[in-house]
Amino acid sequence: MTNNQEFFYRFNEAFSRSDSGYIIAQVTDDIIWNMVGESIIRGKEEFTKSIKAMESESTHEFKINHMITHGKTAAVDGIMKVTDKSGKVKIYAFCDIYLLSSHKDGKIKEMTSYVVETDNAE
Repeated sequence: MTNNQEFFYRFNEAFSRSDSGYIIAQVTDDIIWNMVGESIIRGKEEFTKSIKAMESESTHEFKINHMITHGKTAAVDGIMKVTDKSGKVKIYAFCDIYLLSSHKDGKIKEMTSYVVETDNAE
């Protein structure tokens, strides 16, 4: 696994554990997070609020299907099973596209997230 692949694996794993401290530390101050179908999140303060709001959901299962990295860009897709605030288990398929601030040891400058609720956990 390359350094960037390891970075993106750990970043997505942190989402599955609701490790907001790790997630927030990995983005730039001017982060732009486009959650397709939702509003665009701009800046670390707004990003932090959004990440903290997700903390109460617990993940039962996390699986990355594909991870493609090249230079400052990456794409990761997979499945997460989470329990929402009401106790209902939901399955989400996701694909995230990333842009790093620099090729080596960069932080995430831009994220585009596609998330779809599904009945299929594969």
